[in-house]
Amino acid sequence: MGDVLISDRPPSPASRLSHTSEKHPRVTLQELNVLRRHRELCDVVINVKGRKIFAHRVILSACSPYFRAMFTGELEESRQTEVTICDIDENAMELLIDFCYTSHIVVEESNVQPLLPAACLLQLAEIQDICCEFLKRQLDPENCLGIRAFADTHSCRELLRIADKFTQHNFQEVMESEEFLLLPVGQLVDIICSDELNVRSEEQVFNAVMAWLKYNVADRRQHLAQVLQHVRMPLLSPKFLVGTVGSDLLVRSDEACRDLVDEAKNYLLLPQERPLMQGPRTRPRKPTRRGEVLFAVGGWCSGDAIASVERFDPETSDWKMVAPMSKRRCGVGVAVLNDLLYAVGGHDGQSYLNSIERYDPQTNQWSCDVAPTTSCRTSVGVAVLDGFLYAVGGQDGVQCLNHVERYDPKENKWSKVAPMTTRRLGVAVAVLGGYLYAIGGSDGQCPLNTVERYDPRQNKWCAVSPMSTRRKHLGCAVFNNFIYAVGGRDDCMELSSAERYNPHTNSWSPIVAMTSRRSGVGLAVVNGQLYAVGGFDGTAYLKTIEVYDPETNQWRLCGCMNYRRLGGGVGVMRAPQTENYMWIRKDSVV
Repeated sequence: MGDVLISDRPPSPASRLSHTSEKHPRVTLQELNVLRRHRELCDVVINVKGRKIFAHRVILSACSPYFRAMFTGELEESRQTEVTICDIDENAMELLIDFCYTSHIVVEESNVQPLLPAACLLQLAEIQDICCEFLKRQLDPENCLGIRAFADTHSCRELLRIADKFTQHNFQEVMESEEFLLLPVGQLVDIICSDELNVRSEEQVFNAVMAWLKYNVADRRQHLAQVLQHVRMPLLSPKFLVGTVGSDLLVRSDEACRDLVDEAKNYLLLPQERPLMQGPRTRPRKPTRRGEVLFAVGGWCSGDAIASVERFDPETSDWKMVAPMSKRRCGVGVAVLNDLLYAVGGHDGQSYLNSIERYDPQTNQWSCDVAPTTSCRTSVGVAVLDGFLYAVGGQDGVQCLNHVERYDPKENKWSKVAPMTTRRLGVAVAVLGGYLYAIGGSDGQCPLNTVERYDPRQNKWCAVSPMSTRRKHLGCAVFNNFIYAVGGRDDCMELSSAERYNPHTNSWSPIVAMTSRRSGVGLAVVNGQLYAVGGFDGTAYLKTIEVYDPETNQWRLCGCMNYRRLGGGVGVMRAPQTENYMWIRKDSVV
């Protein structure tokens, strides 16, 4: 009777229970590893330099394409119970087979060099990536050339690219290293021919080449012309070209080198002919600045102020969360002073704040032991000038402010300076040419296009040329010796338009509009590029960012933050140094 009732019963949601075990893969791997440790059911022994590693063919084949081809094909090894593998480090092999059974491996300085080629041989792409990531984090001017060569040998293209860029950016330190003096001629040429070589002048490149040559004159003299053709001699100063390069005995004794010197002299002596003499040696180098990261701090999201903070690395285009502030802060002022990130004032969703927090990227911690401002301030502008942190304008919940005060980090003390001529909330602040600029904002009644400039030597504000557009809650930054003002809100709508100020002509001129309307936008220069971050487009809070290309006069979208942010602050710092990279689980990094 019961069987009939159950079988005849119509299907219902309660008649099935679907289950996927999360612990099953982990437990299964653990038990397989126990079998291996006890040498139970093992059907193959891997012999590496006399070390015997017991294992199961099916596990090795499932994890490594190399082993799968070996054990499932027609190779002799497919029928052997003991397989000898040559030209691989025995410790690295044991680590990799352990990883196959445990999903756990530790990459460190003592094992990364044998581990990477072993992972390449076994085609364990995940471990290759981890080794390359570890080496990327170890780069410094003393070892970058060795890591570059190592990456090239093992066809790690991404690591090679990163090591190349690091070498170019840090060339002034790299050229002092012993690794540089030991470079083969081909690698030396690859480095010095780069447009992105970061040098103060072309004289440094010549001096580096000659130091390399004189390290082993007998063997390298034959390569002098081959190398010197990549030194941009027309860009040398006349004094250096004649007095140092032209008088060098090695240069004078080589006909091809003398021709390069004569070419440079003609370029310098005949300025009217230069348009006809353009080429690779007359092109100035344009090193890309690197090593900076952008922080997005606080703001307003989903109807409330937030305390979250995230960091953008242009090298990887990744946004990663860092330690949050102790308070939620919207309308917060953010600036960097002495490699520390300051968050000034703001509104926590209920109260106007005068408290300050300070972030140390080396420890990933916020500290509240900074003296508060004398006034509560939200929608405040902040900037650093001559080692002082300035807080400009804002509102305190009662009125719009023209107060300006500055913070002395040595004394941990705020003091008032001359007030602005106009009350401003949602004001943008920039520093250029030793002056502090207060740009736009609102006087409490309507948005402003006026701009005033503070001279700390005279403790005085004076008006400069106004913007073409009224803007409150705008973003501003100094980029290529211009002040850029973007977005904000005028009398009736959020803005996408942008303009820039030339201090030499005291005039504003328009640039192309951003791709989105953005009020409450953050603007910052990171590694020589101008980024607009977050804001409000009139309908939605934004987590998108866009970057401006001055050569094409265009903005382009380039990723998203984790949080939507209106009225958050932005700050730019040098990338913090990282600890050794340790891969603990396939989805867990410490």
